[in-house]
Amino acid sequence: MKNVYFILQERGFIENFTNEEKVIELLEKPQVCYTGFDPTGDSLHVGHLLPIMALMHLEKAGHKPIVLLGGGTAMIGDPSGKTEMRKMISKEQIEENKKRLKKQFSKYLDIENKTKVMDNAEWLLPLNYIDFLREIGVHFSVNRMIAAEAYKQRLERGLSFIEFNYQILQAYDFLTLFRKEKCMLQMGGNDQWGNILAGEDLIRRVEGKEVHAFTYPLLTTAEGKKMGKTEKGAVWLDKNKLAPFDYFQFWRNVDDRDVIKLLKLFTFLPLDEIEKLEKSDDINKAKEVLAFEATKITHGEEEAKKALETAKSMFSGKLVSVDAIPSTEIRYSELEGKELTELMVIANLTSSKGEAKRLIKQGGVSVNGNKISDFKYLVNENDVVDGMVIIRIGKKKYHKFIVK
Repeated sequence: MKNVYFILQERGFIENFTNEEKVIELLEKPQVCYTGFDPTGDSLHVGHLLPIMALMHLEKAGHKPIVLLGGGTAMIGDPSGKTEMRKMISKEQIEENKKRLKKQFSKYLDIENKTKVMDNAEWLLPLNYIDFLREIGVHFSVNRMIAAEAYKQRLERGLSFIEFNYQILQAYDFLTLFRKEKCMLQMGGNDQWGNILAGEDLIRRVEGKEVHAFTYPLLTTAEGKKMGKTEKGAVWLDKNKLAPFDYFQFWRNVDDRDVIKLLKLFTFLPLDEIEKLEKSDDINKAKEVLAFEATKITHGEEEAKKALETAKSMFSGKLVSVDAIPSTEIRYSELEGKELTELMVIANLTSSKGEAKRLIKQGGVSVNGNKISDFKYLVNENDVVDGMVIIRIGKKKYHKFIVK
């Protein structure tokens, strides 16, 4: 089997590495490796997907990935890439987030047999502060730490002492996994490079052993914006926070210039197939393949097929299936007599009632197929068909209200 390092490199996953030759040599045989995820939210989002895809490649190649949930580090908050201190999260919320994230990881990785899920709260929470400072803190230079990009950016705005500890704790994670699991390799986003190098250095100082690491690029769009954010917010991987159809549409609507790059990173299509798509000059076909494959990985093939069918029917202007349309449940008593403009805002079809009025005046809005021209229109019982009210803007934007 081809060394997974070259697979990841060809597909665009590798940004920095400690020693490329040594990393390649390590990955010639099954290796324990890890990536950390702090449970600061109740769902993963597209920003987490790049390291998850890399872990899937590593798992498929026969390596032994560890997903490290930061039950301990989440209590502090990583200052990397943040302009101000994160809001502190309660222990109860962190516990709930961990449960939800572990369930999500199980959709991507074989956590029963191949990939291990661990929690750094296991070793961080019982630490004795003085003993920890004497054993671990003595190896860290404050001068070197404040020169790190993550801290340097924050010094002018203010960096709390609790955040300053984050790098030391992440380094201790690597040391602990080296000791407990014989972990030789850490991976993470490029904004983690300073923290990762601190762990590699700590193991060398404390254990006299050499370990290695590589980082993934911070993903930006062709316009230079951070990928994974939309006007509505984060692109969640939980179908209860973002409908599979909306997830499909996120990928379907990416910038033309990003499609081939994203096909390499977020699908398992062979590179020769991606090359054919690139040479075909049919960018819409390539986008459709990207959206279908990415949705299949996160939500399953059935949801991907439903989303594709609905997207095609919307594009033709004829709604064939309503199964994949984003939906909101609403009581009939709350629906009757409500302004259509208000429903459009609730459904996130528009950002304001003013925008909704403008679209209605322009003749671009229909309810269950009936064009609405009155911007003061009130929804009534005649608008409920088969227990639903379907609002459409133009040919491609739909939302259904399921009436209870």
